[in-house]
Amino acid sequence: MASINKAIIIGNLGDDPELRYTEGNSAVCTLSVATHERWKDKSGEPQERTEWHRVVVFGRQAENCNQYLSKGRSVYIEGRIQTRKWEDKDGNPRYTTEIVAQSVQFLQGDSGGQRKPQRNGQRNNNSRQYDDTDIPF
Repeated sequence: MASINKAIIIGNLGDDPELRYTEGNSAVCTLSVATHERWKDKSGEPQERTEWHRVVVFGRQAENCNQYLSKGRSVYIEGRIQTRKWEDKDGNPRYTTEIVAQSVQFLQGDSGGQRKPQRNGQRNNNSRQYDDTDIPF
């Protein structure tokens, strides 16, 4: 039996991208993307619900996301849904569901080819390092 694991979202970044590097110096960028659903209830009143998605991008595409994206920017993302199990500092099992991006397209204009200003702690001064086994390929 065939199966498909594909997620496609268009939304806005709720925060600036977070770029980190694995011990093997592979780039890993985390995005927080909001999508919105709007409808009218039975009485005709407008309603809205926001869903937040954690997106993980790897490699050169991760570095491009960090360089050109910022809070509020619209993005189109294609990827797969993945749930990871990890332990918190007390040893309790925790789960995180995220979209592992295979394609990220920047929407709504561009930054004029300009690099966005670097934030402190980027590149090699990050507090969290990923292990090479965190990369899904």
